[in-house]
Amino acid sequence: MTSSKNFSITVRAWRQAGPREPGKMVSYGVKDVSPNMSFLEMLDVLNDELLKKGEPPIAFESDCREGICGCCGLVVNGDVHGPDEHSTVCQLHMRRFRDGDVVTVEPWRVKSFPVLKDLVVDRGALDRIIQAGGFVSINTGAAPDANSIPVEKDRAEEAMDAAACIGCGACVASCPNGAAMLFTGAKISQLALLPQGGPERARRALEMVAAMDKEGFGNCTNEYECEAVCPKDVKVANIARMNREFLLANLVSKR
Repeated sequence: MTSSKNFSITVRAWRQAGPREPGKMVSYGVKDVSPNMSFLEMLDVLNDELLKKGEPPIAFESDCREGICGCCGLVVNGDVHGPDEHSTVCQLHMRRFRDGDVVTVEPWRVKSFPVLKDLVVDRGALDRIIQAGGFVSINTGAAPDANSIPVEKDRAEEAMDAAACIGCGACVASCPNGAAMLFTGAKISQLALLPQGGPERARRALEMVAAMDKEGFGNCTNEYECEAVCPKDVKVANIARMNREFLLANLVSKR
């Protein structure tokens, strides 16, 4: 860890003007970095300096800056979301670096997440998986009274743990196969475990897995990289549940 004093670093950032433009790594010096800055605040400071020089700022995605939106998907020094375990880039602080460090920043390197500009990738493939079935469309009526639908405590907690997935795509970016099975498994699990998801359970599994395959994601080979980098610690048990849901759906489906 660095001291409490401000320091200087070199940022090697991926620059790419557009989806069809060639990209390259470009180095920038950043001075007077406070250890209390978040990583994204440091990029803001760098962009301010670039704008003063008349240079285009580094494009990157961010929104909540509280680790809940999943937008800030970056690879920092080869680590998905940076060196901190189970966190996002906006939760990474500059105290993790030392004076004189060279920090390499890249976008997700996944075929299904094409680079739009610099550090921004198109994660619309995950949205399309959700659109295929990650919802409850039947009429459930008005909100029921609390505890009127009994759900076992363990199942409720498992559903909540799966629902914690923020759709950042870190699991895909870390997987050597570029698989989205942890994401898809979590979205299938959170509804399969609850009574409200029961009526559309089979259709949901079939259509979400089909959408995942259509987007060109790879298959799981039990590398466990996805679980290791997930900022919300979503477990690979959700992949096993997705496989079971898919097999059962194929048995009962009338299609």
